[in-house]
Amino acid sequence: MADFIHRSLMAFIRLFVALDIIGVLPIFYGLTQDATAPERSRIARRAVLTASVLGVAFFVAGKLVFRLLNITEHDFRVGGGLILLVLAVSDLLFSGESSRAPGADVGVVPIGVPLILGPAALTTLLVLVPACGYGPTLLALVANLLIVLLVFRLADRIVARLQLAGVRAVSKITSLFLAAIAVMMIRLGISGMLGTAP
Repeated sequence: MADFIHRSLMAFIRLFVALDIIGVLPIFYGLTQDATAPERSRIARRAVLTASVLGVAFFVAGKLVFRLLNITEHDFRVGGGLILLVLAVSDLLFSGESSRAPGADVGVVPIGVPLILGPAALTTLLVLVPACGYGPTLLALVANLLIVLLVFRLADRIVARLQLAGVRAVSKITSLFLAAIAVMMIRLGISGMLGTAP
């Protein structure tokens, strides 16, 4: 029992770092700042549901999928980075109200994937299964995703408590950081493909 708890805790910590909810929260808030509270709640649920489905799928058959498609985690980094980069550039260049209004899809892409469950989290899952076992890894995944949902549901209160006034005015800065994250993901993916240090 003690060993199970230890392995679960180790898996939880590694996934918590990989998911980086602290880093995702400002981007989530920026992408949903024009949404009403019920809309933001629906987007949060859709995002976490998407991340859960993909996480469990990779948990069960990740390595098999990678082998069948002949792809690596570095390919995932580049692909996820390209998606984020396109979204960030679109937000920076086309800032009309219609482009900022969140639709149902924003909970799936980019919030669910690749912001919540991106290449880092997917790769971490693949590594944790043989290292910690299926039970501890699944428990850690569920616990982390519940924390993500709670943080998203409390986004308004957290932002108010942190006194992040004028989030709307700095939404462009958020988009710049989103673009920087995208470039970083692409850089790490290419570096991994070339076998060089990031």
